[in-house]
Amino acid sequence: MWQARGVLLVAVAVASVVPDGAGAMAAGRCTTSTPVKAYDKCIALPTQGATLAWTYDARNATLDAAFTGSFISPSGWVAWGVNADAPVMTGARVLAAFSDPSTGALLALPFVLSPDVKIQASPLVSRPLDIPLLASSASLLAPARTVRDGARVTIAATIRLSPNRTRIHFVWNRGLYVQGYSPTIHPTDASDLASHATVDILTTATEASPIASTALQWLHGSLNALSWGLLLPVGAAVARYLRPCASTGPAWFYAHAAIQATGYTMGAAGFALGLVMGAASPGVTYRLHRGLGIAAATAGSLQTLAVFFRPKTTNRYRKYWKSYHHLVGYGCVVVGVVNVFQGFEVMGLGASYWKLGYCLALATLIGACVALEVNAWVVFCRRQQEEKLTRREVEDVVVKDRAAAF
Repeated sequence: MWQARGVLLVAVAVASVVPDGAGAMAAGRCTTSTPVKAYDKCIALPTQGATLAWTYDARNATLDAAFTGSFISPSGWVAWGVNADAPVMTGARVLAAFSDPSTGALLALPFVLSPDVKIQASPLVSRPLDIPLLASSASLLAPARTVRDGARVTIAATIRLSPNRTRIHFVWNRGLYVQGYSPTIHPTDASDLASHATVDILTTATEASPIASTALQWLHGSLNALSWGLLLPVGAAVARYLRPCASTGPAWFYAHAAIQATGYTMGAAGFALGLVMGAASPGVTYRLHRGLGIAAATAGSLQTLAVFFRPKTTNRYRKYWKSYHHLVGYGCVVVGVVNVFQGFEVMGLGASYWKLGYCLALATLIGACVALEVNAWVVFCRRQQEEKLTRREVEDVVVKDRAAAF
């Protein structure tokens, strides 16, 4: 895409405060009038309330663009750039705006997002870009005079493109902290991971990664929290603590089977929704959450299949099947509960009342299990003592009978 490969140093841009009239650029509403200059075209980018305005000069293949985004913390950063190969972060050349740790002035420094940066194998260090960047600057929008949460910033750049190549891959994002002059990793919400788009700068046609609807996310989360996070643990507790009660008869088994079947069905539906959302949101990946979900779904499926191969009580392999059933079942419960908490973090509900409510429900279940476990051990020890006394009485009677016989 790039016509030249010469290394160009990018100047540090000192912060400037724009007039109040420039504040017309509201979050998510684009305008061709920016603090830097007036442009020909503009679009509202699909995430983070960001906008992009530009003028393209076809005669010399020059793109004059201004990206506007918002900070999410006083010590945060906002970045925008281009990728010559694909609409992804890896391989992108970006400009990051943040406060100078020494002077407090606003900087716009160049960065190359190599694969090492994505896996956090090395810190992000500013270096000259290997693209024909002709000019760059960064400025805060009034009324903000310093970087703060919600402050809007415009990053402007002039880039020379290859002739007749008008479909440009743009990427952008924002983060909470800057360590020295190195921006740290950005949040991993769905909107953050989907902050990239391909724009035709002649027609303004935009191709962006779709994001799963909020309703679908909530349905996915609700099904999985109820199934993997509550019903399956309850079903496991029913089997463990009701089975020893002779008064329940086979009722414990039917209750256990019904609860687990319902929980697995709901969990499978929630897992399927997760796959649908993943397929509909390319580039948005939660590796830990996905891995735990696959592990829980696999364990649940194995448990379901194992029911059809359960040996009879008189079969010598029955004890091995029971050990397998207990091990995989408890493992599935633990992984499922852990993944529910991971899901809260993915949805940005780590400090919400929804998580608090789930924690209270789970704590109630754990408390009941602890009480039942203590009671089971008390009953077990009491029975052992009674059986021991009974054996002694029987032995005493036998000894007396033998003595009387002699």
